[in-house]
Amino acid sequence: MPEQTTGSRPTLEAVAARAGVSRATASRVVNGGAGVRPPLVEKVRKAVDELGYVPNHAARTLVTRRNGAVAVIIAEPEFRIFSDPFFEQQVRGISRELTAHDAQLVLLWVEGAGDHDRIARYLGGGHVDGALAFSLHNDDALPAVIDRTRIPVVYGGRPGPGISPEVPFVDCDNRGGAREAVRHLVGLGRRAVAHISGPDDQTSAIDRLHGYRDVLIDADPTLLCRGDFTEESGARAMAELLDRRPDLDGVFVANDLMASGALLTLRERGRRVPEDVAVVGFDDMASVVGRTSPALTTVHQDIEGMGRLMVKLLMRLLDGAGPELPGSVITPTSLVRRDSA
Repeated sequence: MPEQTTGSRPTLEAVAARAGVSRATASRVVNGGAGVRPPLVEKVRKAVDELGYVPNHAARTLVTRRNGAVAVIIAEPEFRIFSDPFFEQQVRGISRELTAHDAQLVLLWVEGAGDHDRIARYLGGGHVDGALAFSLHNDDALPAVIDRTRIPVVYGGRPGPGISPEVPFVDCDNRGGAREAVRHLVGLGRRAVAHISGPDDQTSAIDRLHGYRDVLIDADPTLLCRGDFTEESGARAMAELLDRRPDLDGVFVANDLMASGALLTLRERGRRVPEDVAVVGFDDMASVVGRTSPALTTVHQDIEGMGRLMVKLLMRLLDGAGPELPGSVITPTSLVRRDSA
């Protein structure tokens, strides 16, 4: 029987005929089903390549009950998403892992509460199989909006108030990494160690502040100043700290971007790093630490790897992990010593 085509487009029947298998077997292979012996899988894949067969998305959705797409929701303004390399690295990890699962990334960012209805309509409209959400703020209603859509979700970062503790998440050991950073500064003999923290409505910043306080239990409040994870806020906070405490000789900064800003201020004020003030950051983002002078000592977290883990947890949810949800993951951190401390 001749191979069937529709116009110039090969059909699934044509793939099955070329591979010498039934249409049902070809369908299971093409749509990612299980239970097909490896030699037959190889024959079907070879036939797909030879014929240039492209699966019909609508038909595939009926078979797999999936759209092959995942929403990535970032609760930050657009300018932050494109100016902070953290987001670039995490989305890169997510994208690479989704590609390995033959799924498409749909990027959604949320500038404020006015976007919630739009996000809810999209998620509830059956366009995506699940969602990954990160950079959430503690007072944000977005988690409740996502929850109402009943869509499977994995969060990036430890959930704050209002998010069920049963929902899986991926985060690094923020508190432990901060403790290691501060202990390093204390071990260098620094006696007035300051901290530039991140926003107090994000759990990563809260956990890093707690790590600082774990080591310096009686830290003077004048050694604490808050930024917003941007380079500009790090520069401002460093200037404020120097005005308050000209005797400070060490500073732990809650992320690399703010640490970069702090280094600029120290240089402008004529403070030598690390001789006068030792500086430790957090993240170990190559695009930031590669341009600091001196080279930044910082706490490493595997940002891209955490993006991949978020996808893996979501895929377990979609594949039916059983009555128990996939466990959340806390990844380790490590101090990377360079020239600033």
